[in-house]
Amino acid sequence: MKPFFKITSVIVLVVSLLACVISPVAAEDVIDEKNGLPIVVYGGNLTDEQKAQTKELLELSDTETVEEYTVTGEDLANYIGGNANSRMFSSAKITIEDTGGLDVSIITPENITEVTNEMYANALLTAGVENATVLVASPVAVTGHSALTGIYKAYDVQGVELDKERMELANEELGLATDLVKNAGLTQEQVSNLITEIKQAIAEQNPATVEDVERIVQEQLDKLNITLSEEYKQLLIDLFDKMRHLNIDFGQVSEQLNDIASKVKDKITDLVNDEGFWDSIGNFFKQLVNAITDFFSSLFK
Repeated sequence: MKPFFKITSVIVLVVSLLACVISPVAAEDVIDEKNGLPIVVYGGNLTDEQKAQTKELLELSDTETVEEYTVTGEDLANYIGGNANSRMFSSAKITIEDTGGLDVSIITPENITEVTNEMYANALLTAGVENATVLVASPVAVTGHSALTGIYKAYDVQGVELDKERMELANEELGLATDLVKNAGLTQEQVSNLITEIKQAIAEQNPATVEDVERIVQEQLDKLNITLSEEYKQLLIDLFDKMRHLNIDFGQVSEQLNDIASKVKDKITDLVNDEGFWDSIGNFFKQLVNAITDFFSSLFK
């Protein structure tokens, strides 16, 4: 082989080796030394079969490395003072992030009957969770409340200490939100929108007294054209006054609140459009029935 070709071959080999050494590592192959592995917390009352089904629902592959835990009634009592005998089925996969806000997705909305993505996100902001990707799933129909406790446990095992009073208040918020849907005649979207708007107003106005909180709650009810009983209005005032006493600064999570508000408004718009579609279908059949009635009436005149 001529010297020129030998030199060329060596250069090509060296360049190839250098390319392998300095080529960027795929993002999914980078180990997060700061935030740790994704955590999956399974409901403690799942059977082995249901747990396997949940794993499939959360799309956990055999090659994906995660930390796995179980959330029980004892955890519910520990984190938020709940009933230690509670049955826990809803499960969650939590990936703690540095930035990006809260991205909550319910994988099985048909089985999480009372809580929405936005309700979870709002409650987590109250609890002090700011940046995370959360997937929630259940193989059976449940209210969805145990998933919140599972998320708290995920942070605890990662060494991230969340304030107990804030976690309890977040659970109270979630309970009131679902109660407003069940018993006050509001839709899930209306409730999420109301809670988000109140938090945004609190961030902007920084209320100093319970009277200020009461004014903000009433302003948002009027703004959204929502009418509540005095009992439910007072429950909202009490809830947000507790947040005031805990000095929860929603101004620090304004981007997350804006994101929640945007998603809720998109859902409301979709619902309005859907209602318009079904109204048009209903009008069509109404006109069809009237036409048939008029036709037969003319036959017998």
